[in-house]
Amino acid sequence: MRIALAADHAGFELKRELAAALRHGGHEVLDLGTHTTEPVDYPDSAAAVAAALREGRADRGLIVCGSGAGVSIAANKFPGVRAAVCHDTYTARQAVEHDDMNVLCLGARVIGPALACDLTSAFLGATFSGEERHRRRLQKILAIEAQFVRPST
Repeated sequence: MRIALAADHAGFELKRELAAALRHGGHEVLDLGTHTTEPVDYPDSAAAVAAALREGRADRGLIVCGSGAGVSIAANKFPGVRAAVCHDTYTARQAVEHDDMNVLCLGARVIGPALACDLTSAFLGATFSGEERHRRRLQKILAIEAQFVRPST
């Protein structure tokens, strides 16, 4: 699977560890930065992952910041992105199966590398169920998003 991976400065070290684990697991990693611990703004990380998904350069995204909350909030502003911060494997799996989540957000100051790898594995190993009730709910989410997305001029 092609994974767009990005982090702000707080998530830089965990991003490096996740990139290595993903590559070891046979995934193609599109490392979108940051590449240092110099301060950067987390919305830029979210924008980079959203662009990679929108342009078809990645199948799923993974973004790391200090808490996971900031990148989740920012990522969800982009059309087509369904992002959530997860701290347990049930949510990381279930959010894909029920909600078709395509971006996992992690907090490097909240979880350690071992749990981050477990969460990533649960996220990447899950698929959208396609059950009628989940499709119906996803369609409602997409309809909400469509109300606020302005067409390109």
